[in-house]
Amino acid sequence: MTEPNKLIHREVPDHQPAAGGIAARARASATPQYLAGLNPEQREAVETLDGPVLVLAGAGTGKTRVLTCRIAHILSMGRARPGEILSVTFTNKAAREMKLRLGQMLGQAVEGMPWLGTFHSIGGRILRTHAELVQLKSSFTVLDVDDQIRLLKQLLQAENIDDKRWPARMLAGLIDGWKNRGLTPSQVPPGEAAIFGNGKGGKLYSAYQERLKILNAADFGDLLLENIRLFRENPDVLRQYQNRFKFILVDEYQDTNVAQYLWLRLLAQSPSKPEAPQSLVVPAPTDYSIPASGTNDKQTAASGSAPAVQSASLSSARPKNICCVGDDDQSIYGWRGAEVDNILRFEHDFPGAKVIRLERNYRSTGHILAAASHLIAHNEGRLGKTLRTEDVDGQKVTVTGSWDSEEEARGIGEEIEELQRAGENLNDVAILVRASFQMREFEDRFVTLGLPYRVIGGPRFYERAEIRDALAYLRVINSPADDLAFERIVNVPKRGLGDATVQMLHDHARKRRIPLFEAARAVIETDELKPKARGGLRDVITSFERWRAQREVISHTELAEIVLDESGYTEMWQKDRSADAAGRLENLKELVRSMEEFENLQGFLEHISLVMDRDGGADEEAVSLMTLHSAKGLEFDNVFLPGWEEGLFPSQRTLDEQGRAGLEEERRLAHVGLTRARRRAKIYFATNRRIHGTWSTTIPSRFLDELPAPNVEITESKGGSGWGGSSGYGPSRFDNVESFGSSYATPGWQRAQANRARGRKGQAGGGFNESQSPFSSRAEPGGFGRTNRAPMTIEGELIAKSTGTTSEFKLEDRVFHQKFGYGQVVKIDGNKLTIAFEKAGEKKVVDSFVERA
Repeated sequence: MTEPNKLIHREVPDHQPAAGGIAARARASATPQYLAGLNPEQREAVETLDGPVLVLAGAGTGKTRVLTCRIAHILSMGRARPGEILSVTFTNKAAREMKLRLGQMLGQAVEGMPWLGTFHSIGGRILRTHAELVQLKSSFTVLDVDDQIRLLKQLLQAENIDDKRWPARMLAGLIDGWKNRGLTPSQVPPGEAAIFGNGKGGKLYSAYQERLKILNAADFGDLLLENIRLFRENPDVLRQYQNRFKFILVDEYQDTNVAQYLWLRLLAQSPSKPEAPQSLVVPAPTDYSIPASGTNDKQTAASGSAPAVQSASLSSARPKNICCVGDDDQSIYGWRGAEVDNILRFEHDFPGAKVIRLERNYRSTGHILAAASHLIAHNEGRLGKTLRTEDVDGQKVTVTGSWDSEEEARGIGEEIEELQRAGENLNDVAILVRASFQMREFEDRFVTLGLPYRVIGGPRFYERAEIRDALAYLRVINSPADDLAFERIVNVPKRGLGDATVQMLHDHARKRRIPLFEAARAVIETDELKPKARGGLRDVITSFERWRAQREVISHTELAEIVLDESGYTEMWQKDRSADAAGRLENLKELVRSMEEFENLQGFLEHISLVMDRDGGADEEAVSLMTLHSAKGLEFDNVFLPGWEEGLFPSQRTLDEQGRAGLEEERRLAHVGLTRARRRAKIYFATNRRIHGTWSTTIPSRFLDELPAPNVEITESKGGSGWGGSSGYGPSRFDNVESFGSSYATPGWQRAQANRARGRKGQAGGGFNESQSPFSSRAEPGGFGRTNRAPMTIEGELIAKSTGTTSEFKLEDRVFHQKFGYGQVVKIDGNKLTIAFEKAGEKKVVDSFVERA
């Protein structure tokens, strides 16, 4: 027998459990339940715990599941306690959903996760703990927008700055933008500070921050900006949180702004030694810079470096265990400060980072994914991935052209009705528009069809504040006894008529049992009101009496434009510099356009009352109507995407302001729209659309040519050819037909043509005469300019051909149409026939497309 110390030492081979053996089967049975059902890429993202990890999660690839499973894995493996995990999301809804899923996986353990929440909720918690270090008390108040505006108005008044020329809301937007970029008052570039208040923007920002400290208050942007200052000026506090958080997880990383990025980067560094204060070494891929700890802000500003955006990294310290989940192809919030570059340079910020791509889509069919992937591949600023599915190819993406936006709405309405008849649930149908003003056409159509709908992410068109205000003016003109409408707009825009004045009118009206309008007429003849209030009220009464007299001699659409201009309501929104002011002005123009379909003001207001009355129950099936930005994170079986035209989508304003970067964000928005669809994606565009108050002929969006032909089908509109409209895309039944005229069959249009025919002037080449349009782009931006007012007419050869050609058909002739079948002529307008078809109903077509039966 060999003695133990005489044994020959040989290498022992590594052991792996044999496939199908006892150890392998036992190990499989011990696999945590939360890992069951994960695909290989998802499982890799969950189990890769050490070092920086970027999970590129395409649409519908299960990113939320990956995040929650990763937290569960960290806890179950004993790598960290619940209080040592920092998990940040963008919305309270996302945070609640994550907590709910974790609760189902782990039970009560999720209750011990105090650092799972939004950027601002966690930033606020840290700030309250160390408030004294940033000159606040722990009981500080977070101001809402209204309080911010009031405070800024006080500062403008103190500086003798005209708040009509330089609105407080505009300054609030500038300050919010600076805070989103992590800029303190001394760091704002002089050029940017000079754009407000004759160069006083920076001074006002500084005064605003000082005033907040006196009031023991902070605004929303301070919750992160003051955190950054706290960490930079107090390395020991930063080190405390760096030591606390063993794992950091970030959702929707592509939507982070500069301040959020900075905050994360500071926390994601390994803690430095106490005797060696941390300094921030700044790589500047996009000129991101931040002063080192202890650097004087004024020195930074004086050096001429304008830190528009900022980056922070430690050259010597190993990054912590940070996992960011996002999709560079879904970064669509650049207009509110999001920086897609944050995700694009992740590997630069965290050397050695592991990038895991989730490309298996569990939502959409093959054709939809192929179309979306081919489209987004045209973007240069992306990390690259290709979505795939194990599902069937399904139906191809359809592209449909329509003559105008009305036909577009009719066509989509008919398609939805067909889906409903086929058993589809209306909750699985969505219409995603690029701009909110597009919704009005669909809302009116759905009311006509009796289709229930809901607007996601905002009020319905006629429920928007600016539309309600405009309607209130029109209601008072129509019925002076409408007290609710009069009370709504008596001081909108501001006329110096406060609550006390309105209460006096109410008291007077009750005593005499008369409407508020009559009470106001009586009060202005007395001395009960102060001169300023009495003058303002007298102007209102005089204006309404003038408008009521004009109602008898001009069209109701023109009257609406006059009212909005002369009341000062349009000017109020023109001077408002908030982000949504331009959209509100577009909505007002859309409101005026919608009135053209009605004979008079009374008929229009009756229609509105029917629209407003359509409030279904919360559980009622309904079509979802929303903007593309509001659709992020949602999914539907059937998605309709109208308005894919140059100028509207991609947005001309975005292209003008941001150039190629703006185009790429618009393309990402198109990608988001397509990937909301599970089974059917249907794209529409119109050949004619009214944008910014002017009818114009549009061309299909460039994005249509970027779709892959094998995955796309061209279809004809089911909305009926109002006047033989052309699809404008691909082969069309109109391709070999001469140009034909067009006029609108709406009562408002016909009346406008009859009343103003003498005002027409020739315009070469046909088309709409913008100089004569009541919404002419030559008017003040956003206004209803009425100089040289004349109808929007189709000029030159087109109108001559339409009205001067006599059709060979006569009333009651029986005819045949290739698409609509047999019918009888019921109306003749030049070379256009209105025909009552036996199966298709009444349609308006050009006579060259029919033959005698």
